Amino acid sequence: MNIGLILLIIIAVLVVWAIAIYNGLIRLKNRVDEAWSDIDVQLKRRYDLIPNLVNTVKGYASHEKEVFEKVTEARTKAMGAGTAQDKAQAENVLSGALKSLFAVAEAYPDLKANQNFLELQRELTDTEDKIQAARRFYNGNVRDFNIKIEVFPNNIFAGILNFTKREFFEANETEKNAIEVKF
Repeated sequence: MNIGLILLIIIAVLVVWAIAIYNGLIRLKNRVDEAWSDIDVQLKRRYDLIPNLVNTVKGYASHEKEVFEKVTEARTKAMGAGTAQDKAQAENVLSGALKSLFAVAEAYPDLKANQNFLELQRELTDTEDKIQAARRFYNGNVRDFNIKIEVFPNNIFAGILNFTKREFFEANETEKNAIEVKF
């Protein structure tokens, strides 16, 4: 009778322990998904601002067709990217194209003084800051999730339940280089 009770208690403890591990994995998975959604929200805001910015610059620099095409193409690719890695690469290309657009704007003093352009530039800067914060939040959640599924004994349950590591949202090599400032 005592052995049966002890076995029943051990089984109950193991079941509760397995449920706790599973719930912890689900909680972290959902946090990662939420963090990814936060990135998507900010990227959507960015995508919505870009056409207005391009149109404003076009009014002053209509002969810079190649720059506008690159920005539009990069925006389209970024909007269509699926995985975190594809999205990160596409976003890095888009960031480079936007830098080219702002470089073009530097050559037009009237444009730089245009209130609409300044407001769009301010909004885009604010959005970029929010994207960076969302990326950090996402990467923090990915780190926590990856640790949870890699440590023993969670790794056994995570493997059985098909939980897999998530990719970090990383900057490309060109974004890691120092920016050259000229006066």
